[in-house]
Amino acid sequence: MDSGTEMNLGTKQITNAVTGIPLQSRRITMYIPVHFKFHTSMIPTPDPGLLAAITRATCEAFRQAEITLPPDVKQAILTAKEHETSEIARGELANILANLEMAGALSVPICQDTGVPVVYLTIPPHVPLNNGIFDAIAEGVRMASREIPLRPNVVDPLTRENTGDNTGEGMPAVHVRPGDRLTITVLPKGAGAENMSRIAMMLPSERGQIPKFVAETMLIAGGKPCPPVILGVGIGGTFDGAAALAKEALLEPIDTMTSYEKELLAAVNALGIGPMGIGGRTTALAVKVKTAGCHTASLPVAVNVQCWACRRATVEVQC
Repeated sequence: MDSGTEMNLGTKQITNAVTGIPLQSRRITMYIPVHFKFHTSMIPTPDPGLLAAITRATCEAFRQAEITLPPDVKQAILTAKEHETSEIARGELANILANLEMAGALSVPICQDTGVPVVYLTIPPHVPLNNGIFDAIAEGVRMASREIPLRPNVVDPLTRENTGDNTGEGMPAVHVRPGDRLTITVLPKGAGAENMSRIAMMLPSERGQIPKFVAETMLIAGGKPCPPVILGVGIGGTFDGAAALAKEALLEPIDTMTSYEKELLAAVNALGIGPMGIGGRTTALAVKVKTAGCHTASLPVAVNVQCWACRRATVEVQC
């Protein structure tokens, strides 16, 4: 595979000296656009029943993600409310929590921007990876768009024609990883926060400027991404790889952070932007970092901004 394929490699039992984050053993993540087609007849076709299960699992994962916030994120919002000294900021966080309760009670999406479909597929060795699986995931997105329902967000980038079902050229964005189980993880990504994301090709000597770049990203963003935010930071790899790392970092639980992640978080919260941009102690709930090896002459750094509604869910498919 060539165009659209991304690989991130980790090495067993090695910990990054700066971030304190262990590098995973032989981890490979591939981004494969849905318009990519496997041109081979040697790959066996998965059982139709399995493909139907993948479709249902994709729909269910989006249902869970859109309606219920992960417990670690909800707890972070509760903790932020307790620690806020501004009455107005506490009020905004209380509104967020009330919104969560209402969404759950009514079984409706947390936010009117239900995002674009980002999917992480973990696939075991005995399941053949072919076009049928990607088609099944896309059908699951269509099903979710009808049943939850989801706002039709996916358009042609130039004509702005809306497909009406959140699928299209390169959508859903599917990332593939090897694993022991077949799982579908979804990360619906809204535009308000995504539009504030940035990437920089730094020089190796500018490593100490990473906290400034991360904080500057939020300074530019202000209240536009509906803070308090969660920031995914990708360091290393290639230009495109750093961006993929930053987005993948948003899948990580936010109830624990390394010392380096806490340093970045402190730099962001020192801005005082606060909930919804009206001032306060909590501009960000967490910063999560993922790293990859990079060229000796470069230092790619990407920041993927995520609003307080960090929606993610995983559903396992029995196979």
